[in-house]
Amino acid sequence: MSILSKLSFKDQAFKLRETAILDATTAILASKGFDLMTMDDVAQEVGISKPSLYKHFKSKEDLVGAAMIRLIDGALDYLEAMPAGLSPIQQLKDLLAWALRIRLDGGMPFLPSTSTHVREMLTRNLKYVMRVLKLNSKMEAIVQQAQKQGQLNAALPVDVILFAYYARTCDPAVEYLQLYSKLDHETIVKSMLEVCFSGLKNQA
Repeated sequence: MSILSKLSFKDQAFKLRETAILDATTAILASKGFDLMTMDDVAQEVGISKPSLYKHFKSKEDLVGAAMIRLIDGALDYLEAMPAGLSPIQQLKDLLAWALRIRLDGGMPFLPSTSTHVREMLTRNLKYVMRVLKLNSKMEAIVQQAQKQGQLNAALPVDVILFAYYARTCDPAVEYLQLYSKLDHETIVKSMLEVCFSGLKNQA
């Protein structure tokens, strides 16, 4: 039985509305960014009044923080659901593919990478910071395993590999390919994985 089904009808409706709010927030952030997004935008997109929106989130900062926490939780859940015995390098590839697919579908606004103000705001959100630290710890362990197994360059510091990996999730090449190439989403994902893990050099 799901957690949602255990709730009262009123609480279920509240949770469903909250999910719709976070979906709308993510879409608006992806198209307009944090500075231009307003609470009115979100309320209008969901089809609720602004007072109803404030019953869920007291400020734009809280709303954006919740959207980013949901994104990190999605990554953590994806990692947790990976099949046992999957190699470290395949775990990294699968998680990056997951992130790129969500991004291509408009579900991943990369706010911390584009705005100092947003980075500072999120660092004040303890719940968000704890989620990021948890994800980073798991990613660090996977990278270290991959280095020990010879799947990644052991001479590179773990932080260099991690931040290069994170950068791939917000590489602007993805948007350019989506807008200007004739490639479908899966081909874009496959190509970006190849660039990330094999580079541009001919492997033959």
